[in-house]
Amino acid sequence: MNEKKIVVGIDGRPDCENAIRWGAAEAAARGAELHLVHAFVWAEFRVPLGPSDLAPGLRAAGDQIVAEAVELARKVEPGITVTGSRVDGFPAAVLLAESRTAGLVVIGSRMTGRLLGLIVSSAGTELSAHAHCPVVVVRPGEDALAGSRVVIGYDGSPQARAAVEFGLGYAHRHSLPARIVAVLDETEDDDHDLLAAIRPHAQEAEIVEVTGHHSELLLEWSYDAQLLVVGARGRGGFTGLLLGSVSQTMLHQAPCPVAVIPHAALEG
Repeated sequence: MNEKKIVVGIDGRPDCENAIRWGAAEAAARGAELHLVHAFVWAEFRVPLGPSDLAPGLRAAGDQIVAEAVELARKVEPGITVTGSRVDGFPAAVLLAESRTAGLVVIGSRMTGRLLGLIVSSAGTELSAHAHCPVVVVRPGEDALAGSRVVIGYDGSPQARAAVEFGLGYAHRHSLPARIVAVLDETEDDDHDLLAAIRPHAQEAEIVEVTGHHSELLLEWSYDAQLLVVGARGRGGFTGLLLGSVSQTMLHQAPCPVAVIPHAALEG
């Protein structure tokens, strides 16, 4: 894993712009390189890719997407190193491969209207479950850096412990207060040990102890967040379910960018 490289997935849609801006700001804060990647899906189909009498060609269009994204990133953060590439393949496969050598992968979510709310593409869901580094999903349409704190969901799992480390690091880099929401289970006896593990962070973060429905509580306590950080799967759920119900709910409903720490990120 290269902590000095942040990868942003781009596809030319407007909802990617906030992801580019967020990734550029984080690259500046980390002193990292920003690499913008366009997954060129048309290479997987039997369609003409070169220029014709009617159009400049799909590959040329893909290169234009990359060029415009690089231009935006350099405009937003002139001091960072920005590179871009067009890579043949489907988005999930391309970005999963990129995650092996990145410190962070950033993608945009999709707006589907007020009634349907926000959705995360299948590529985003797969990345959040299987990537080899943390994944951040950024909302479209609003200032992704508008919140006033970092909120971290904690339940004692290895992914949650990594979420605490990631969230506190982000808060420190961006001079934001942090809030650790420790969701306790009234049916278990080891909550004292669970809380003991985060007590050392009491000087770095506000620690909130809550009991109840995990997803609802995290949504409630992240109303003013600039970033919400969760593990891909906590202590509950079925073995082998790599993206738990809480993290899925956060990806789809949280009002701010969401960082997910996949299991594979703990190994590399």
